[in-house]
Amino acid sequence: QQPAKPPAKQPAQAAQPLKDPIVATINGQPVRLSDLEVAQQSLPAQYRSMPLQAVFPALLERIIDSKLVVQEGKKSKTNEDPAFKKRMAFVEEQVLQDFWIQREIAKMVTAEKIQQRYQERLKSLPAEEEVHARHILVSTEDEAKALIAELKKGAAFDKLAKEKSTDPSAKTNGGDLGFFKRDAMVPEFAEAAFTIEPGTVGATPVKSQFGWHVIKVVERRETVPTFEEKEPELRQQVAHEIVTALLADVRSGATIELFNLDGTPKAAN
Repeated sequence: QQPAKPPAKQPAQAAQPLKDPIVATINGQPVRLSDLEVAQQSLPAQYRSMPLQAVFPALLERIIDSKLVVQEGKKSKTNEDPAFKKRMAFVEEQVLQDFWIQREIAKMVTAEKIQQRYQERLKSLPAEEEVHARHILVSTEDEAKALIAELKKGAAFDKLAKEKSTDPSAKTNGGDLGFFKRDAMVPEFAEAAFTIEPGTVGATPVKSQFGWHVIKVVERRETVPTFEEKEPELRQQVAHEIVTALLADVRSGATIELFNLDGTPKAAN
């Protein structure tokens, strides 16, 4: 009789990553990933929008220092000081205020409301002029004048740009800058580009901080700002209006009495 075969081993299941793992311990006190996520929201705006991984090392060091100081503060019973409790109550109110307002904004600032505001603004938004231009960038005025002379004789603009321009991108795009608005370029370049007739090369070189430019305007057009361009501004505007309305609403249902600095009743206006 053949011995019974041992049961087949079940493939080991890969361990599931924890949703809120511990990323450090400080004198036995755990620091979790969620602690870093909360701390990131206190950073300046440019860091709040970055992936957490990008600020993780520096942020963790900051939290370690903070936790160590907090532990020392608790050892010395600083948290029982009446002045500390007063300040802590103020901070709690500030956080509660911000949390409530942001929650109300999230509920009320909808995509539909922003789109509606954009459609309303379209009626009054002025058209913005855009220019499609090419350029060749060189070091001296004489080089630029020589290139203009070659172009007048029929030389191909993109070929000269690839051969002569000191702008690195010209090697691949032939000096083509695409469409741009006036404020996208340095003033000297923009002034010339928005003056040259479409289909022609500027008669004289243009000097900027980058060197001397030979400019050809390909096309000029008028456009209105897109929804994507205006969305951040409109979102901020609608949010501001909502906060103003919320504050007016809570004030309207409140009983408010005013006193002077010495605690005496303030005279009615």
